[in-house]
Amino acid sequence: MIKILFVCHGNICRSTMAQFVFQDMVSKRGLTDQFHIDSAATSREEIGNPPHYGTVNKMKETGIPVLPHSAVQMTKKDYKNYDYLLGMDDANIRNMTRIAGGDPEGKIHMLLDFSDEPRAIADPWYTGNFDATYRDIVKGLHGLLEHMIRKGEVIV
Repeated sequence: MIKILFVCHGNICRSTMAQFVFQDMVSKRGLTDQFHIDSAATSREEIGNPPHYGTVNKMKETGIPVLPHSAVQMTKKDYKNYDYLLGMDDANIRNMTRIAGGDPEGKIHMLLDFSDEPRAIADPWYTGNFDATYRDIVKGLHGLLEHMIRKGEVIV
């Protein structure tokens, strides 16, 4: 089973959106039993809070189920427990690496590193543009899944 942790600053916008979209994506392809998917924050600001209403609205608009979720903070133990820890921007990557105490196994990546446009995914908390965030997340997730299929980690 491949264990994936999506990480952003507060765990209410981008990382939850990535978690919900990827869960839906693997479910529709009949691959659910090959994955454990979750999300976390690098900060403590939103701990215990549900997904942002902008993320919830975007999921409803696209027909993707919103899973039960309360924001949690990434821990050092998560580095050991997950195969992929995927941040959304450079600040996330720096903070994830600090929390993990380094990245000796090369598990920490920016989500769009798996796309043909490696870059940060803008935080809709600040931009208000959940549509752009959704498009970027979908692009990164398709690239991630294709990467895992090419490596033979996922059997289709």
